Amino acid sequence: MVVKKVIICTLVIGILSACSPMTRRDKNTVTGAGIGAVAGAILTGGSGIGTAGGAAVGGVIGHQIGRR
Repeated sequence: MVVKKVIICTLVIGILSACSPMTRRDKNTVTGAGIGAVAGAILTGGSGIGTAGGAAVGGVIGHQIGRR
């Protein structure tokens, strides 16, 4: 179950990272959300809430990393 979610999240990251008009900060946000979703899924045993929470936290962190 967790492996399936990791594969889906990886595919989503790949699809979204191919968007060239995105700014560097946008790309950091998407990447952070993807990594956070995978980490949340792994840490909570595939819980939907854990996955969503991880994506939210990762997105915020990725957004802040892109800030200058």
